[in-house]
Amino acid sequence: MIRIDAIWRATEPMDMRAGTETAQARVIAVFGAAKPHCAYLFANCRATRMTVLVHVGFGIWLTARRLNQGKFHWPGIRQGSELELDTEQLQALVLGLSF
Repeated sequence: MIRIDAIWRATEPMDMRAGTETAQARVIAVFGAAKPHCAYLFANCRATRMTVLVHVGFGIWLTARRLNQGKFHWPGIRQGSELELDTEQLQALVLGLSF
């Protein structure tokens, strides 16, 4: 099981073609560092795809989620470059619900 102590969501879109190294570089640019047991979420500009990078302490996991219809409820850039989420907010976001 992957332990996640904090969940962070970036507000600026990211190119979903990015691989592990590019996503990790983006985490460092936006959040300052990839901290162990933290998840970092990014969406594309249309908010139809989401990439999640999780630092597990000894490596990283990169996963993606795509919605076939609708879009993720993603904040605008004007609200800052990152937001912290709790577990319930992450579950709602992954399901495409508003919170």
